[in-house]
Amino acid sequence: MNEQAAVVEAKQRTIRKSKIDYSQGPAPVSVNEAWCKACNICISLCPQNVLAANADGKPVVAQEENCIQCGACWTHCPDFAIKSNYR
Repeated sequence: MNEQAAVVEAKQRTIRKSKIDYSQGPAPVSVNEAWCKACNICISLCPQNVLAANADGKPVVAQEENCIQCGACWTHCPDFAIKSNYR
């Protein structure tokens, strides 16, 4: 197994199941694209790989079912462009 495959496998093992059912309500977080400068701090800090970059490099909610509301994305956003819809 190469190093990159080992990292991917380790990340997959650490993803926990969310206690919140997002299927009946809004996405776990909202991104204000007008405020976002696409620094991708939120994407890199998310322990659950919830966010991914779109074509413009700005974050979008890609795997909402993995969000555990840890707060890493919205508390570290320098532009205050991300907010939780559940806290």
